[in-house]
Amino acid sequence: MTRILAIEDDAITAKEIVTELSSHGLEVDWVDNGRDGLARAVSGDYDLITLDRMLPEMDGLTIVTHLRAQGISTPILMISALSDVDERVRGLRAGGDDYLPKPFASDEMAARVEVLLRRSNPVSAAKTVLQVADLELNLITREACRGGE
Repeated sequence: MTRILAIEDDAITAKEIVTELSSHGLEVDWVDNGRDGLARAVSGDYDLITLDRMLPEMDGLTIVTHLRAQGISTPILMISALSDVDERVRGLRAGGDDYLPKPFASDEMAARVEVLLRRSNPVSAAKTVLQVADLELNLITREACRGGE
């Protein structure tokens, strides 16, 4: 199952993120401060991170900069009330993959998450092969084999 880490200090916004993404079949963990968020993000157990810019204990820019410096490439959707162009550019240049200003529409946020997940998980060779029992059909080469032959 796809796992999302939501780092958001506002409980109402966090509930909106968790509820919307869960309704799309995603597993969402919520952390309400920057220090715990960074610790969870470094674990590498997440397919995507939603990250608020203004957090207690450690701000979002520090988190994203630290993750990228460690070579962690997990997609990050920055979500913040800091919505002027300069702030959005700072977030993207620090390493955010997308930036969504608050207030936001839940369905737009979910769509942005879907896009980032799609970009980070391109179709692999394994997903281009259909298998039923011992019959395999390669959708790219249009070859079929039974029992490995």
